[in-house]
Amino acid sequence: MASDSNIPKHVAVIMDGNGRWARKRGMPRHMGHRSGVAAVRNIVEVAAKRGVNYLTLFAFSSENWNRPREEIRKLMGLFVEALQREVDDLHRNNVRLEFIGARTQLRGGLLDTIAAAEARTRSNSGLRLQVAVAYGGRWDIVQATQSLARRVAAGELEADDIDDAALASSLALARIPDPDLLIRTGGEQRISNFLLWNLAYAELWFCDTLWPDFDEQQFDNALEFYAQRERRYGHTGEQVEAVS
Repeated sequence: MASDSNIPKHVAVIMDGNGRWARKRGMPRHMGHRSGVAAVRNIVEVAAKRGVNYLTLFAFSSENWNRPREEIRKLMGLFVEALQREVDDLHRNNVRLEFIGARTQLRGGLLDTIAAAEARTRSNSGLRLQVAVAYGGRWDIVQATQSLARRVAAGELEADDIDDAALASSLALARIPDPDLLIRTGGEQRISNFLLWNLAYAELWFCDTLWPDFDEQQFDNALEFYAQRERRYGHTGEQVEAVS
């Protein structure tokens, strides 16, 4: 297992493979999503135990609205069910839960459940868990740009003052550090419109394991991979060694 000094502060996860996991077992796709909830619970616990400060999970993308209507309906129902069942444990374990994404696309029942879960855990000081629902990286950059444009139009900001920091401060993850490590399960090797701005310097770790089977050992494998990487941020290896 990676040493404490090499643990990433922020881990982002694309939880891929629920549908394929179910299909391999002759089950409907929504049963894979249900099994995936248990993997989420496990990885939240492991991340907190390993000393990760921030965990961001890609639960439902902007593009997922194109899936069959019945699958979406069952998935949204599962979100509500899982939140109502898990929020007490999250609160008991000092986890702060937040959601990022286009909330205007969500129905009232889910919105109410999200708001209640966020309010319940807002004062917690342990692991910060961000769940991306109806989220897309391009949407995130567009909404940040629109926010800055409104400030310019209102005379609160000069256009020439818009820089990296200004845009970053308007993104969904504005208040937390960018991810150090991205994990993607399910065998695909792409970021699929997830945190396009924030993943600029993340280390990328891919595995073939389908999300419901992703466990503590797999998470530790990703941490070991991260611990072996040299984080240069555009500098040379010699420059990094000189200041370490």
